[in-house]
Amino acid sequence: QVQLVESGGGLVQAGGSLKLSCAASGSIFSINVMGWYRQAPAKQRELVAIMTRGGGINYADSVKGRFTISRDNAKNTVDLQMNSLKPEDTAVYYCNLRDLRIGAPSYWGQGTQVTVSS
Repeated sequence: QVQLVESGGGLVQAGGSLKLSCAASGSIFSINVMGWYRQAPAKQRELVAIMTRGGGINYADSVKGRFTISRDNAKNTVDLQMNSLKPEDTAVYYCNLRDLRIGAPSYWGQGTQVTVSS
């Protein structure tokens, strides 16, 4: 089993910044992808940014140039630096670790609320 613990959410004014952090623990397979998803009220969960152990990164178009994902493979942590925040970034942000072995599960954190006021 893998446990993910997030921190860093909160309330910020538009144009401000927040940093989310996620720490993974447990039986972590070395080949994995870690990242962040978000879910706004009445909307589906969507990808924000993901990163492989090798440094490959994928961002949602809506956050490119504003958000930066980083990870520490030795510590099994992943961070999301969010700058120039907009009200439409308001959502619950979830950390995710995807084990890339065939049939392996995907793990989720409990979620952290990010609210951007206009």
